Amino acid sequence: MSNLFNDLYIREIKLRKGVSLDESYVFSLPVIRKLGTLAINKKVTFFVGENGTGKSTLLEAIAVNLGFNPEGGSRNFNFSSVETHSTLYKNLIVAKGVKRPKDGFFLRAESFYNVASEVDRLDKAALNPFIHTYGGKSLHSQSHGESFMSLVLNRFRGDSLFVLDEPEAALSPTRQMTLLVRINELVKQNCQFIIATHSPLLLAYPDADIFTLNEDGIKLTKYEEMEHYIVTRQFLNNPQKMIRYLFDSD
Repeated sequence: MSNLFNDLYIREIKLRKGVSLDESYVFSLPVIRKLGTLAINKKVTFFVGENGTGKSTLLEAIAVNLGFNPEGGSRNFNFSSVETHSTLYKNLIVAKGVKRPKDGFFLRAESFYNVASEVDRLDKAALNPFIHTYGGKSLHSQSHGESFMSLVLNRFRGDSLFVLDEPEAALSPTRQMTLLVRINELVKQNCQFIIATHSPLLLAYPDADIFTLNEDGIKLTKYEEMEHYIVTRQFLNNPQKMIRYLFDSD
């Protein structure tokens, strides 16, 4: 356990002392008000919860605190379409491990188009074009799902820290399983992941910590106890029954 702990790039996340919880709506979220100290003990950590619980807000704050561009990209990306990120990142303390990642990437589904545009702009302006590190062709020339996977399969490399916000958004179930394989390959290459997701497929990654965000704050949850898993299993076990229940209660 100690060796794994020393391999982590991020070990702990907590709010700074003396933060005014009335500063903005962000601090009214239960997950932020009750954050306390969140220990990171695994190379893959998931945040899961209903829409509006604050998982993407927390993930964004972690990423920006670590020096990533709010809209996504590597630490070398410095562009802004619309500044909508909160000031939460200023009020977080992200405790780092002994090792430092050689690289990293903040991937968020909602602003991936902007990242793809920035990749094209930077590649055209560079003395030494680097589009080959993204698969050899513009991310805009591929479907949403293809561009996601091109990024993950080509740009992601070992000894890195990856912060992913709903990476399943553009991926079919089969591609989500491909992403699982790639995550596992990168974990073996000394990578660490912090992921916000709704996907029961991704959440099945073995030996990961799953933190459920809700009105009570943040709770470490077993995979089989998650609502995402339970509801999906119930639906797939008897879809006709679930459809009748949903439509009859409409």
